[in-house]
Amino acid sequence: MRLLLAVARTHLTSRLRATLVSLGGVILGVAFFLAVSALMQGSEKDFIKRLIDSSPHITISDENRSASEQAAQIRWPDAAVAIRHVKPLNETRGIRSYQQKLAILQAIDGVKVAPVLVGSAVLQFAGRQQGVSLSGVVPVMMREVSFLEDKFIAGELASLDIEPGGIIIGNNLAQKFSLRLGSTISIVAGENATRTLRVVGIFKSGNASYDENQTFVLLKQAQALLERPQRINRFILQLKDPYLARELAQQLETQFGYKAVSWLEASEDILSLLVIRNLIMFSVVAAILVVASFGIYNTISTFVIEKTRDIAILKSMGFHARDVLTIFLLEGAIIGVLGSILGLILGAGLMQGLGMVEIKPPGASQISNLPIWWGAEQFIIAAAFALLSCLAASYLPARRASRLHPVDVLRGAT
Repeated sequence: MRLLLAVARTHLTSRLRATLVSLGGVILGVAFFLAVSALMQGSEKDFIKRLIDSSPHITISDENRSASEQAAQIRWPDAAVAIRHVKPLNETRGIRSYQQKLAILQAIDGVKVAPVLVGSAVLQFAGRQQGVSLSGVVPVMMREVSFLEDKFIAGELASLDIEPGGIIIGNNLAQKFSLRLGSTISIVAGENATRTLRVVGIFKSGNASYDENQTFVLLKQAQALLERPQRINRFILQLKDPYLARELAQQLETQFGYKAVSWLEASEDILSLLVIRNLIMFSVVAAILVVASFGIYNTISTFVIEKTRDIAILKSMGFHARDVLTIFLLEGAIIGVLGSILGLILGAGLMQGLGMVEIKPPGASQISNLPIWWGAEQFIIAAAFALLSCLAASYLPARRASRLHPVDVLRGAT
């Protein structure tokens, strides 16, 4: 093997310029593969992290996935029963016995939960009216499952405990109605239930619609306004491991009978788009290495043409066809290994440089750096793909060289 390796090295150094051009192609291919992959994977993980942090991991609502079975269908399950024009009972909506269900959820390890009553209300101030979403919350529980606590520009979530007649509104709503901390407004909900509430907190989430239409009050205040005593219509859950949300949601839906939606289910469309985006990204960056492999094919093909007589002499001296095949495959492997190592170093430098680039997205208040993912998998994939490309590119000229017949070469037939 040492002799074959020495012959391969001699071939590569005899045409140093062509070898360096092929090597440069592999280095740039690996480096760009790594840089683009790190940037795309980093942006995907950053997006998913923001998605997980800003939305409930599981939401249990007072709805059912399918309509309740009727008594006739339960009594005669195999009969041809058709029931038309079924009208649901007119009842107070909400999750029944929510205190018991809350105790069950709180007992689950790694789960934080908050009960919420969500309804619609009309905000009145200075002769102006606007429909808003009214959420009744328990501040100490809501703080554990919501990003809201970090978004306050005045007041805090705990202000609702200090002033039970308080309300928290978004920054856009405050600006629209010229409200500030301490302002009083009227809220109309339910069947003309009216309360005068004092603004005790103003938040700015960055979502214009959310900041203009979302308001928060104490849970008891919301139950009185919406005329749903001892009722809630939503549980918000945050998990220590967000990726267990789908299994736990299915388990809770079976146990409670209410619809439980995990963040994975709610974001399926977005996550599917990320998979397609990754396929496109890997196809594009892999094409760079495929193009680089054509350079290696051209270089080794040239070696075979120029070294035809040398190959004939080697075979005349007793070298087998597989030895000749190995020599030219070694040439491709040497370029692949060196190109991978140097490409990984250059790619890491590019990743470091990209990670230092600062950007301020439209609508954002803070400057952030480009998200870069430093996972070991992409280094392994880049090196392995480059090495396989080099071996594949060198195989055809290597096979051609191994099939040369020394007598034909020495006679000048090839």
